Amino acid sequence: QVQLVESGGGSVQAGGSLRLSCAASSITNVMGWFRQAPGTEREGVARIFTASGNTYYRDSVKGRFTISRDKAKSSVYLQMNSLKPEDTAMYYCAATSIYSSLDTDNFRYWGQGAQVTVST
Repeated sequence: QVQLVESGGGSVQAGGSLRLSCAASSITNVMGWFRQAPGTEREGVARIFTASGNTYYRDSVKGRFTISRDKAKSSVYLQMNSLKPEDTAMYYCAATSIYSSLDTDNFRYWGQGAQVTVST
């Protein structure tokens, strides 16, 4: 069983930055960040292959967000720069042992979520 705990959420003005952290009891082959805004379905934001560091981002955050991992600390991070109001959502850390696409159905373990609010 993998336990995930997010931290670092909060409120920031548009154009600002936040860094989310995910402390894991153990990191799996693939770690991801998802988000869900009110009235929308949960969507994948980014994922990283733990061994190689290979990353993938949804188009709307490319060039602004960076996912990273620290295997020694068993942690995953999401650096969010140039934040926009449309980035406002609950952000979730997720993990899976199977190499697969950034889809909610492919991730077995989930954190409790961290709220990110971006104001104009």
